[in-house]
Amino acid sequence: MAAGPEIYRRIYDNFRAAISRYDCGQKCAPHNNGEPVCCTTKHAVPIVDKGEWKLLRSRTKLWRPYKPQDAAGREIVSTLHKDCKAVECKGARFCERDNRSMSCRTFPFFPYFTRAREFVGLAYYWTFEDRCWIMSNLQVVDREFIREFIDAYELLFQYDEDEKEGLIEHSAYMRRVFTRWNRIIPLIGRDGGYLAVEPRTHVIRPARLEEFERHGPYKDEPPVPATPPISAAAE
Repeated sequence: MAAGPEIYRRIYDNFRAAISRYDCGQKCAPHNNGEPVCCTTKHAVPIVDKGEWKLLRSRTKLWRPYKPQDAAGREIVSTLHKDCKAVECKGARFCERDNRSMSCRTFPFFPYFTRAREFVGLAYYWTFEDRCWIMSNLQVVDREFIREFIDAYELLFQYDEDEKEGLIEHSAYMRRVFTRWNRIIPLIGRDGGYLAVEPRTHVIRPARLEEFERHGPYKDEPPVPATPPISAAAE
């Protein structure tokens, strides 16, 4: 069973929240040749399934099939599930917010599942730690985004068991990687609080933001407050 275009239409209608009140693209672009990390296939290739692709084609000319230009891109395409498709958009300057793919709306997060298969919160795609500003500043992630993220995936899981199973497997893979590194896994809980998954034991406990590592060019930057000043928000 897979989600059809109507399910994705419902997800799009109800998953509109920005990840943060800050424009995170402006934070990472200076370190990535002027482009936001998540808006160029040089870094991240959006993946959609057939139902979502059918919806996107019916409502916009923004998207086209992804054509790999190197070995890494060819590997991404060759390992896709038969019901999935790699796509690319025209770029950040031409973004149509209502026609962003689900992978655009959720990046850099995915649903984290425990070994007991419980969806406890948001984990991030750690391979982007050195490039994605949000991963070093989890305090800026808005509660409304968290709520809409959870609602979107819970609706999707009702219709796409393969998606859920894939994310359960990805959560297990993350545990193996972070155990090898002897690092806690930082999570944003379903209520917006912070959690840590201990390496080896995989016990989940409440965490303080200060426990989470910062990465790449953001390591030495002063952390920004969770809510920007009124003057900044009004600009």
